[in-house]
Amino acid sequence: MSSVQEGIQALLEVSECLLSCINSGSTESKLKATTEKQILILHHLVDTKKTATQLISDLLHTEEKVAQDLLDRERQKSRVLQELESMERHLGQSAARRDTLQADLQFLQTELDSLRDTEREIQALQCEVDEDTTEVIPSAIYLAQLYHKVTKIKWEYDTEPHVLRGVHYGGDIVTPININTAEQSPGFVSDYLWGLISTEW
Repeated sequence: MSSVQEGIQALLEVSECLLSCINSGSTESKLKATTEKQILILHHLVDTKKTATQLISDLLHTEEKVAQDLLDRERQKSRVLQELESMERHLGQSAARRDTLQADLQFLQTELDSLRDTEREIQALQCEVDEDTTEVIPSAIYLAQLYHKVTKIKWEYDTEPHVLRGVHYGGDIVTPININTAEQSPGFVSDYLWGLISTEW
């Protein structure tokens, strides 16, 4: 028999046959065959019940596995969505950094252009200064040497702006010079220095 319904139908038939045997006074062999048939049917029902129980267990196991797979997929989907949101945030931050860097680059490029213009101006001024110094410095050196020969004064040039300091080598005694021009009048300074120079030729 292939189903529970058929098994129940067979039991009904056996029961009816038993009832018929009892009512008709059939022989013991007929009763024995009917009982054996009933036992076979009951075995079949037990087997069918086991099979149904196994099928239900397999179905529950499959449902549990499907439910677990669904939960795993939901977790994976949630994790992927979080990663996507994180990537979108990083992309936004990267875009903001890129914009900032582009603005900084533009600013630095402008500053570089300005510095190049300034450098060109300085080079032009340097050329002018070089042209001037080729004419002025030799004459300035000549005048400084001439003043030294005439005055016999060797000046110190790394003093404070309002201090005249040097040494006069013109006489028998070397005379140090240390004058604070902020405290003395220009006339006094001039007279003092001319007073050091010998008038004898």
